[in-house]
Amino acid sequence: MITGIKGTRIRRATAVAVTSGVLCATGALTAAPAQAVTAPSIVAKGGYVMNNSNSATLFTKAADTKRSTGSTTKIMTAKVVLAQSNLNLNRQVVIQKAYSDYVVANNASQAHLIVGDKVTVGQLLYGLMLPSGCDAAYALADTYGSGSTRDARVQNFIGKMNTTAKSLGLTNTHFDSFDGIGNGGNYSTPRDLTKLASAAMKNATFRTVVKTKSYTAKTVTKTGSTRTMNAWTNTNGLLSSYSGTIGVKTGSGPEAGYCLVFAATRNGKTVIGTVLSSTSIPQREADAKKLLGYGFSKLG
Repeated sequence: MITGIKGTRIRRATAVAVTSGVLCATGALTAAPAQAVTAPSIVAKGGYVMNNSNSATLFTKAADTKRSTGSTTKIMTAKVVLAQSNLNLNRQVVIQKAYSDYVVANNASQAHLIVGDKVTVGQLLYGLMLPSGCDAAYALADTYGSGSTRDARVQNFIGKMNTTAKSLGLTNTHFDSFDGIGNGGNYSTPRDLTKLASAAMKNATFRTVVKTKSYTAKTVTKTGSTRTMNAWTNTNGLLSSYSGTIGVKTGSGPEAGYCLVFAATRNGKTVIGTVLSSTSIPQREADAKKLLGYGFSKLG
């Protein structure tokens, strides 16, 4: 009788212990769910980030709001040039006084090209994308636009920029300048600029240029001698401060604020994005770093 009672008690205790163990195990599995990564807060008025491999959206903030883009416009300038059939990067372009007068009149960023020098198209692309030279942009637009006058060639080139935007499905983008110094009709969105940059990055020459920190051009003077230009430094500070950065382009202006189209690769994965209308150069870089970190955390 006593033996039977003891056995019953043992069986009950064992059952309780097993049940408790299951509950504990279950509790251990459910008590600490994986924490979702919190989307960062950025100062820029607009932002967008995507996975470059499949265009999947990773972050948005007013991603489809049209804003002035500043010199990020030059991504399209470069893309149009690089899309020319039978492009010869060694083609020499004679620098005209009109290019120099233009940057002086607009107090624009420049590559300090010398009137009369012969500069190759390849060198002009570096002058366009590193120091953000509006003189280089003008030279390229004048060279690759069609028309009997300089104004006609420039307008034709801008037309090519808008045609390319349409072909890429950039429905919230319009250009009225070759460099971002527009007349009120030069705008895009964080989403559109990111898509544009992703398309441009498919070109090997573009990729090489935009990841270059510094470049020294050797041009040919009027007399045929060689001029070594002062080194052009890339205005994209992320190239020196964020590991894995591979581009893309800065922009700024009274209307645009401080803009940055950026891309970085880590562990074989590339995150690409845009911030528009931030408050300073350091802040646009801080915004971009936040978004890159967030983007990579989302990709795992």
